[in-house]
Amino acid sequence: MLPLSYAIRNLFRSKVRLLQTVGGSALVVLLVMTAMAVNDGMKRVLSASGSPHNVILVGAGSEESIQRSEVPEQSSGIASTTIPGIAEQLGTRAVSSEIHYMNYVTFHDGQRVQALLRGVTPEALRVHPEVRVIEGTFPASGQIMVGRLAWRKLGVSPSALAPGQSVTLDGQALTISGIFAAPATVMESELWATLGDLRVLAKRDTLSCVVLRLNDPADFAEAELFSKQRLDLELSALRESDYYDRLTAFFRPLRVMTWITAGLIAAGAVFGGVNTLYAAFASRVREMATLQAIGFGRGSLLLSLVQESTLACLMGTLLAAVAALFLLEGRVVPFSIGAFVLEISPPVALGGIITGVLLGLIGAIPPAIRCLKPSLPTALRSS
Repeated sequence: MLPLSYAIRNLFRSKVRLLQTVGGSALVVLLVMTAMAVNDGMKRVLSASGSPHNVILVGAGSEESIQRSEVPEQSSGIASTTIPGIAEQLGTRAVSSEIHYMNYVTFHDGQRVQALLRGVTPEALRVHPEVRVIEGTFPASGQIMVGRLAWRKLGVSPSALAPGQSVTLDGQALTISGIFAAPATVMESELWATLGDLRVLAKRDTLSCVVLRLNDPADFAEAELFSKQRLDLELSALRESDYYDRLTAFFRPLRVMTWITAGLIAAGAVFGGVNTLYAAFASRVREMATLQAIGFGRGSLLLSLVQESTLACLMGTLLAAVAALFLLEGRVVPFSIGAFVLEISPPVALGGIITGVLLGLIGAIPPAIRCLKPSLPTALRSS
């Protein structure tokens, strides 16, 4: 058996080949880690946005999009007094009337971007307990409160959404009253205004939805029964978690495209690395034959070549991991309904390590077998 030190020494025989192998494997591993982080981040933010304790009452036929939903104004009060099992705090039932509205907002520098606004009342904080005001105050009339990731979703600087700044919606100036956090949810990319202001600005006399918070998720049956009994209100009851599960399925093609794109680029890098190893091992046929002639078996030689390739790929993996921590960790990625933060979590890091090991194994075995295939006399006579 050849010692590991032999494979290590051979790594540095050709600096150019080593750089090619390390660089190619680093690129592949970084792409795989990026794809895993993007998919994990998008799936995490969508799944965390929906609580099994929350029920959304939307207009019948609008189950796929809250923004298109229309719910009568009186539905909130009727649902609050009719549906049993609604959570209460200090004698107030957790029922939130909301308007979800997509429109363009204009900043003081003239920049105009599309934003998702949510018209709410203070009761929204009872229904969405994950929301915390981290700076400023809850909005009053003529004000809005912004999510801490809204700047990234809107493509503006954080200072443009600082408390005290203002934005214009349909000709109406709205002052930013505060910033809120709702970790790992799409709400962090939204702008929250008062329900009365958004009702006027959106020119609508109906709600988008009514959100209820239940003590026990099993009480959903009561909310569903209410929506079916009150035919005059034309409502449909959805678990909030089910609604975001549907959005997760809707965005699945986008996540698949992320993997396909990363896979195509990675395939090019892998084939380039395999060609590099073919060329490197082809020049060492006589060396391998000499080692066979002095008593080393082909199995031990194959293992040494695989060790050499795997070590180079693991060096690339280490380089990719460092690059991922600096380039990806904490980066905010926007998508159509929100934004999510990339995390180099243990599963993502493990995926990168496994990719690096597989690159070393799979990339080295075919050229190593070809290098060791010629018979000993033929190999010794090779140039």
